Amino acid sequence: MKSSTVVIAGIILTAVGIVGFTDDGLLRKNWAGNAGAPATGPDGGALPDEASFGVVDRGSRGAAPEFRQVTQNTQPADARRSQATAPVVDESALRYFASKGDTARLQAEISRLRALYPDWTPPKDPLAVPRNKDVQLETMWQRYSEGRYAEVRKAIAERQASEAAWKPPADLLERLNVAEARARLVNASDLKQYETVIEVAASTPSLLTCSEVDVLWRVADAFTETKRPDRARDAYLYVLKNCENAPERLATVQKAVSGLPYEMAQEILAHERTAPGGAAEFESIRDDLARRFVAEGDADGKLAVDPKYIQRLERLVETEGMASDALLLGWYQLRRENISAAEQWFRRAHDKEDSASASQGLALTLIARKAHEDAEKVLYPWRDTSTDAKATYFAATANLLAIEPPVTLSEEVLTRIAQETTKGRDPATAQQFGWYARAMEQPATAAQWFATALRWKPDDEPSAYGLALSRNQLGDAAGVAEIQRLWAGRSERIALLGETEEERRDAIARQQQPLAREPAPIADAERRSPAVVTEAAPRTTTRYVVEQPVAVARRPQAAGRAVTGCRTTINPARLSPQAALTRGWCLMDLNRPLEAAESFEVALQAPALQMREDAAYGQSLAYLRAGLTNKAAVAATKSTQSRGRAEELQSAILADRAIAAFDAKRYRETLIFLDQLGQISTQRSDLMVLRGYAYLSLKYYAEARRIFEAVAATGNREAQRGLADVGKAQEIWPNK
Repeated sequence: MKSSTVVIAGIILTAVGIVGFTDDGLLRKNWAGNAGAPATGPDGGALPDEASFGVVDRGSRGAAPEFRQVTQNTQPADARRSQATAPVVDESALRYFASKGDTARLQAEISRLRALYPDWTPPKDPLAVPRNKDVQLETMWQRYSEGRYAEVRKAIAERQASEAAWKPPADLLERLNVAEARARLVNASDLKQYETVIEVAASTPSLLTCSEVDVLWRVADAFTETKRPDRARDAYLYVLKNCENAPERLATVQKAVSGLPYEMAQEILAHERTAPGGAAEFESIRDDLARRFVAEGDADGKLAVDPKYIQRLERLVETEGMASDALLLGWYQLRRENISAAEQWFRRAHDKEDSASASQGLALTLIARKAHEDAEKVLYPWRDTSTDAKATYFAATANLLAIEPPVTLSEEVLTRIAQETTKGRDPATAQQFGWYARAMEQPATAAQWFATALRWKPDDEPSAYGLALSRNQLGDAAGVAEIQRLWAGRSERIALLGETEEERRDAIARQQQPLAREPAPIADAERRSPAVVTEAAPRTTTRYVVEQPVAVARRPQAAGRAVTGCRTTINPARLSPQAALTRGWCLMDLNRPLEAAESFEVALQAPALQMREDAAYGQSLAYLRAGLTNKAAVAATKSTQSRGRAEELQSAILADRAIAAFDAKRYRETLIFLDQLGQISTQRSDLMVLRGYAYLSLKYYAEARRIFEAVAATGNREAQRGLADVGKAQEIWPNK
């Protein structure tokens, strides 16, 4: 009888480095160590082949598994028949299980004895088997059946000590060993000791049978948790190839698809059988499988989910109308930038059941097609449900106020946007409010918003420039001079503010790239497409007075660089490298960094080294402006850079990472980035304040006070506020 147990045992043993498969698929080990020698056992005898293993399908996972290796007899059949008397079969276990009414174990024992003794015929009445006259042994069997294995071991040891000639039945010892191994495996699995699970399974292959499917599941789970999904797949496939219990096969598929990668899950499903009546074996879970696989496609935009699962889920939406199914389809399509299809499914989900997820998804599709007013309206009720929802809401509002020509918004809408910006302390939106107020000819309100944006993000150059413009318009020469002093060497357009128009054009014409720190409002919700940032241009509109400043997603553009040639959307791949480079800078002036990055990518194909350097520099700046620091770092390496540019980019990247780490409350990481930044450039006062607050958050009060005092000596108000915060903190924790 060929044993399928050998196959799964090979899976386990191969995984732990004990044995491997031979060319004929049998599990062997060359004990002699010679490549050409036959497989032999440790005693020098021939190692039994696969046909020498017998498997008992116990029918009940509660019973101890049976897996017996029978010594292979290579003699001819006639010679075997001529040998002495037939072996004596121990039928005491049959009588014991029959007396207890344990039919599952009784049938398993009959199967086991048949495998061991092919010529043996089971008794018609197991209860008629003579009772074991050995009362002590009978007690041992009883304790074994009750799972009291330690007591059985103790009884065996005590009897051997008192009766030197007595030997416990081999059957009892084998059963006891397997039962104890199973208990160890289950305990290790429950404790998540996965390597132990694999080791126990490897040393007890008789556990790996169809009668122990629960053990096979635990072994597969151990392989999954130890990052060996191919081994887990083999364990699941063993069940589907060899086991017949329908509920266990169905549960095996459910476990496999929940723990294995998509492609392996499809391999598992390929072993589906046709159930009686012609129905597919796993039809009852097909709907759930479709939902699971589409959800995996939501998480991985590169995963190509079989269209049959997409179509099945679409039919479910039509027949059952569940909002959750429509949401799965919406996110799946949005990840693949199929905006029209995504909007269709999000609308169906939103109409069926207005929820945070449906509103956020619908808002992202509306932002993508520039319907920003609708996006703000849809998401406003759900803006505080998550960080993603808040980021998407701010993207919608910033883009709404950036529409050219500007839209007329009600006082209610403007007021709630202003309130949310203040509550959320979003510097990008605050900056947009500043530009909007300037467009509405409210320089005082604009100055207030720009100052607010700088308070939340001290290194925001566009806000500093907007504040300088507003103060200049208000005739505040001292205020303009202060901003120019603080930004000396970091912003040419701030330094040139107030010069003659002709001088300004000449100076800025020499400036071949925008500044590195010019953020744009981007919503990068988890698993979602980024929000679209609209272009901005000088506007003329009616005045609308509000109590707080109102924002616009626009930047005042530098004189001397034409922007009229890049207002329309085109595919930059059709442009020459030189035209793509020019368009990239034009898009940067219009604050469309993601589109600019695409144009710079085309310019990177230029044959001229200087053009490639400019393109890599521009793309890095574009990603920095969009808040994509990691992409900026990669872009900076696409071409060699001058030392000045390399230091500028590296400084901007490290500053971004320090700020991001601080916002994420990773204060030690913040200090590491600031230390790295200090090695290549002189730290700005705003970043020194950030360092002070990192120390304060870590309760390093002496270090925080030292930093704040040094910066406060220059008149920095944030540093003065930091000193006050240190004092308050020390009142709470005086011993720190």
